[in-house]
Amino acid sequence: MHIRTLLLLACAVCHSALAADAAPGAGKAPPPIADFFGNPEFTGAILSPSGKYLAVRVGAKEKRDRLAVVELGANTVKVVGNFSDADIGDFQWVNDNRLAFTAADRDLAQGDLRYAPGLYAINRDGSGFRQLAMRNGTPFITSSQGGLPPRELLPWHTYMLSQRGPQDSDYMYVLDKSFSGPGQLNYVNLERLNTVTGRIASSVPRPGDSMVWMLDNKGEPRLTETRKDNVSTIYYRDPANNEWRKLIGFDTYTGSKEAFSPLAFGPDGTLYVVTRKHSDTSAVHTYDFATNTISDKPLVNLQGFDFSGRLIMDQNKLLGVRYLTDAQGTVWFDPAMKAMQADIDAKLPNTVNLLTPPSRPEAPWVLVTAFADIWPSRTLLYNRDTKALTAIGATHPAINPNQMAPKSLVRYKARDGLDIPAWLTLPRGPGKNLPMVVLVHGGPYVRGGRWDWDADAQFLASRGYAVLEPEFRGSTGYGYAHFRAGWKQWGLKMQDDIADGTRWAIAQGVADAKRVCIAGASYGGYATLMGLINDPDLYKCGVEWAGVTDINLLRDGSWFYVSDMSDAWKQYGMPQLVGDPVQDAEQLKATSPLLQAARIKQPLLLAYGGSDMRVPLPHGTRFYNAIKETNPNVEWIEYPEEGHGWALPKNRIDFWGRVEKFLDKNIGAQ
Repeated sequence: MHIRTLLLLACAVCHSALAADAAPGAGKAPPPIADFFGNPEFTGAILSPSGKYLAVRVGAKEKRDRLAVVELGANTVKVVGNFSDADIGDFQWVNDNRLAFTAADRDLAQGDLRYAPGLYAINRDGSGFRQLAMRNGTPFITSSQGGLPPRELLPWHTYMLSQRGPQDSDYMYVLDKSFSGPGQLNYVNLERLNTVTGRIASSVPRPGDSMVWMLDNKGEPRLTETRKDNVSTIYYRDPANNEWRKLIGFDTYTGSKEAFSPLAFGPDGTLYVVTRKHSDTSAVHTYDFATNTISDKPLVNLQGFDFSGRLIMDQNKLLGVRYLTDAQGTVWFDPAMKAMQADIDAKLPNTVNLLTPPSRPEAPWVLVTAFADIWPSRTLLYNRDTKALTAIGATHPAINPNQMAPKSLVRYKARDGLDIPAWLTLPRGPGKNLPMVVLVHGGPYVRGGRWDWDADAQFLASRGYAVLEPEFRGSTGYGYAHFRAGWKQWGLKMQDDIADGTRWAIAQGVADAKRVCIAGASYGGYATLMGLINDPDLYKCGVEWAGVTDINLLRDGSWFYVSDMSDAWKQYGMPQLVGDPVQDAEQLKATSPLLQAARIKQPLLLAYGGSDMRVPLPHGTRFYNAIKETNPNVEWIEYPEEGHGWALPKNRIDFWGRVEKFLDKNIGAQ
């Protein structure tokens, strides 16, 4: 029986359809909201170290996500992990026979969550099940496998290390995190765990309050990053004596020209780091432990972009580098992998195709992730011997790419001459004088978008709206100068960048000047409100969810709610990047939407989660109480169980249905 049939996966198209050109004419009815905002139907696949087995997380309607193992040569499948009261969360191979996994719950939002993820292990044939760590401090097993009776379980604050270990024994490294409150992480211990006995074999000594750990390519703990106040320090564990040696210290929040971020150890022990020491954009360099210096020549340098990505290695050599520019891609150093990429790209010419080989290949299988701006992610298997592709699963199989909208990276000049990247998604059909939604990303000190399928923008485009997503100053990924230019510019130059992008789209003939709405979540919600205040003639309406309404409220909060922002960020990060509560007091008042609510006259849709710990509910309720006195065109939505964003499909579908009606009423496509 075929793998797809055995797994009961809803893969709508096979690889031949993936390779087909997107044909015009897909019907007039737009796709249902649930096609965009339902939970993904296929959410993960990992090859075993040998490449002989494939672990997959399998979802189905009205059923919990399960963990299954496919024996690829025989095309047999066995469900090995499932809970009666939870879904499978993260999972990874411990070795070629054994897996570790956690629990999750896709039916609960933040306000209803009552347990930590726990930790479990099982053999690929379903035997040897053991619970390793508690959920919510309670030692119980709810997996249908039953398994061995629990011994003294590890505490609930035990987590999997996402980095791949040696995968040659029943041992794995886990993280024991010490918390003093929500968002208050004190330090992280690294422990070596026997996944069969459930016992900790050893703990790695810390040189300070470690927050990040890194293993070398043999699976030995080799680097750690400690933090104290606003200083991060990177230490190296010398294999000659297993003693920690300081490599560098730098400001956690602003960095320095000499700072670097460890990327990975190569098979020969070479440390690869990401640094901007030699240019405005960060690049991959090697680090010399003998001289404590970074190489002058980069291994990978992405013109106009900071490096974001990872090394791809097997147990013997560096095969290639995965990177992100406008889209993800791979540069291969290994000739065989380069030839394999070319063959797969020829078979799938309309998608970005990311190849993931096993670490110790003993079988011909390679995992392929294929996607595009109009194609949600799909997972396939490639056989390097037969050169055949087999479709395994799709995240959103109901999405028809012929109904999706092309997305491109554009650039425009801000009023002070700064170059601003932005993502422009245009609905199919005539692309001139369209109603437009300016969608502002959160963070704000993150990268907003990339060239791939995005549910928010594609949903809006499917309803006839152009979507502009500016990477305003302060956004990361486009060089340090671009990031640095956004410090202390909330509501000021950051806001001007968004307005300048809107005016650019109007001048280009993309947007109808009379039908532009601004929208966003978190910081994007703040920018939505400030956009309505600063540029009332530019934006005809606003949609904001989980938005900050006052910077001082974000920092100080109040006695009746708890924030998950760390004290260190509020004490050291916010004064430098957002604003000092004393020195910048007048600026923070002038850029407070809460204090200027009466200036907003345009129609506004507000939505908040009652259990949000990042931007707690009073941000919304206080602002709503202030604005409704002077503006009758304000709609209020509250999802009591939700946190910082909508975890539940029913709430995502409800919210975007309300957004659709709101936009149709105020700037609707005609």
